[in-house]
Amino acid sequence: MKRSNDISACIYGALETYFKDLDGEMPGAVYDMVLRSVERPMFEVILLQAGGNQTLAASMLGINRNTLRKKLVDYKLV
Repeated sequence: MKRSNDISACIYGALETYFKDLDGEMPGAVYDMVLRSVERPMFEVILLQAGGNQTLAASMLGINRNTLRKKLVDYKLV
């Protein structure tokens, strides 16, 4: 299935490669792997775009600042 040139296309391609590279092995915890792979760079880029302002970054993401702060701590970005 071909997708347009956007973020979902990148993820789709990466997952296709991931499963191809498994070469028949059973994958594990794909959901968590994908979320972690997407969230960390997203938070890094948004923080850069917000000039490090967590309140602005949270607003840009559409999440609560406390939620953002917890994620930043989880990913050791603060």
